[in-house]
Amino acid sequence: MRRVAVKIAYLGNEFAGSQIQPNERTVEGEVLSNLTALGNLNEKEIDLKCASRTDKGVNALGNTAVFNTMFDDNTVLLKALNAVSRGVYYRSAAEVDDSFNPRHADERIYRYVLSSDHIDIEKAKECASLFAGEHDFARFCKADGKDTVMTMRSVSLIRGDDVIIIEFRSSHFLWNQIRRIVAAISAVAKGDADIADVKRALDGRSVSFGMARADALTLIDVVYKGIDFKSPAEDMFASRIDEEMFAWTLRRAFFASL
Repeated sequence: MRRVAVKIAYLGNEFAGSQIQPNERTVEGEVLSNLTALGNLNEKEIDLKCASRTDKGVNALGNTAVFNTMFDDNTVLLKALNAVSRGVYYRSAAEVDDSFNPRHADERIYRYVLSSDHIDIEKAKECASLFAGEHDFARFCKADGKDTVMTMRSVSLIRGDDVIIIEFRSSHFLWNQIRRIVAAISAVAKGDADIADVKRALDGRSVSFGMARADALTLIDVVYKGIDFKSPAEDMFASRIDEEMFAWTLRRAFFASL
């Protein structure tokens, strides 16, 4: 039996969040179902753990799941998991030792895609810069007992086609933190709030900017120094991608015709 870490991707609107919940379809529930479907180990023997909790609607391209398996070859394992999965995509794998804890990452990278409509990009950049470094983010998270003082390594913005892409990097994040920060950036960039309001919130004053939508947020990667995740040489998702892109084309043509 080996301990293996895999990078997983999923669209958040297909799940009620990542953590297992009674009577709900979740990412962890789907992964556990996929693993038990392979028939080698039971739930206790699998000992599944995941790196990052994502809320309902939030996407991932590089969340990490770790578990025990009887498969000797990671490529065969990934193919088998993708064959039985509904909505979770297993992208790469690395063998790890029993002490590996996926929660203890060196860095997490999130990206938020914000519509550029009515956005002043310079104001957005100025506001975003306030969140870099060490702050008490008590007004920019949902309380869950964790220390709200933390260091945000970087917040960067780039302009895309009709969108603003905001990237966040840190060792960890607080519950709802990014969506609340994005709501503040958006409010300032649209003129609905000003920089002074954000500074007051960071100073602990009771200022709320609401919370940005979940489906525009994606966990891009969870980084571990010294762990080499490898993907199969062949494209495991080519046919799925072709079908999804065709379905997207049909939907776009429909809505463009309304």
